[in-house]
Amino acid sequence: MNEKHILLVEDEDHLLKIIQLNLELEGYAVTTAVTGIEALKEFRKNAFDLILLDVMLPEMNGFDVLEEIRKENKHLPVLFLTAKGSGEDRILGLKLGADDYLTKPFNLEELLLRIQILLKRSGNVKNPAATPDIFTFGKNSINFITYEIKDLNGDNVQIGKREIALLKLLIERKGEVISREEILDRVWGTDVYPSSRTIDNYILAFRKYFELNQKEPQHFHSIRGVGYKFTE
Repeated sequence: MNEKHILLVEDEDHLLKIIQLNLELEGYAVTTAVTGIEALKEFRKNAFDLILLDVMLPEMNGFDVLEEIRKENKHLPVLFLTAKGSGEDRILGLKLGADDYLTKPFNLEELLLRIQILLKRSGNVKNPAATPDIFTFGKNSINFITYEIKDLNGDNVQIGKREIALLKLLIERKGEVISREEILDRVWGTDVYPSSRTIDNYILAFRKYFELNQKEPQHFHSIRGVGYKFTE
């Protein structure tokens, strides 16, 4: 068995079933989604080794889905399956972070070979474990779907998208020191250039929400000259 988990996102029922069957015959575990919104929910709920992503999807197209995925995970291999074969579409998909692009109709043997190559290429990259929709630690909780937290006082507080993204990154990699550079790249992206002081302010805000003693934090740690770490 390959013991690799693939998310297959395809709204054509017949094609979805054919691809799923062939993947399972190769020994892959397969989770399916038929809309862009459903694909994002599955991505955030489970840990995948690769995503096969159609472009023309209901609710949210594949390009937008990939853009959201890359905000949270820059390493997970994504292969586009699409009837849109123009050069412009290929370029857009690759710019957004797709690893490969296969135009319909395609040869199933070629698809399986491309999957093998992508999985082999990414084999040395550690993907973060899936984070539950609601994460609790101590008296605190974080809802990654609604962007709502419950602080030490039991108050519900609505926070922003980047705060949630930073919390998710730290919690996915709990116990691991994450550099300022990686945080800026993963949470803010290459088009925005905040200072590292911006991250400090976010960490200070997290301590106000979640720490009994902000001067001696138990959960959100700043490692001088290196980065930041979350511990339970």
